[in-house]
Amino acid sequence: MQDTILRRQLVELLEGGQAHLEPEQALAGVPFEAWATRARHAPYTLWQLLEHARICQWDILEFSRRREHVSPDHPEGYWPATDGPPDDAAVAASIEAFNRDLQEMIALVEDPAVDLFARIEWGDGQTILREAMLVADHNAYHLGQFVLVRKLLGVWPT
Repeated sequence: MQDTILRRQLVELLEGGQAHLEPEQALAGVPFEAWATRARHAPYTLWQLLEHARICQWDILEFSRRREHVSPDHPEGYWPATDGPPDDAAVAASIEAFNRDLQEMIALVEDPAVDLFARIEWGDGQTILREAMLVADHNAYHLGQFVLVRKLLGVWPT
């Protein structure tokens, strides 16, 4: 019973929509030209924030699932090389990958065969519980930044 409650609450945290924005709310409706535009005094573009969130989430997911996973070099491997995407297809692919990896982390949390409290064998003390909370926390942080940059650029729905 407690295991089921914990898993359900973790999924709700990962999906957003309670204290945090749902990813779809933050990512939808951005005009193409805004992806590469740096708002005054903002350190990142929307593209950089999206790609950073996607790369980090993918890295955490793959670490959680596969001993063979090799994380990107830090910090350069966690940020895109350019301020903006080459085209709309790149934006769509990045959002699709972000959503797919989020759903795969949710599936990992929902799997009753996965012990949320067991140490990940190839880690140094991490558990699936910790990794799921890390994804939720990291996503919430950067989605908040994403909304702020959209507001500064004037491309946030009113």
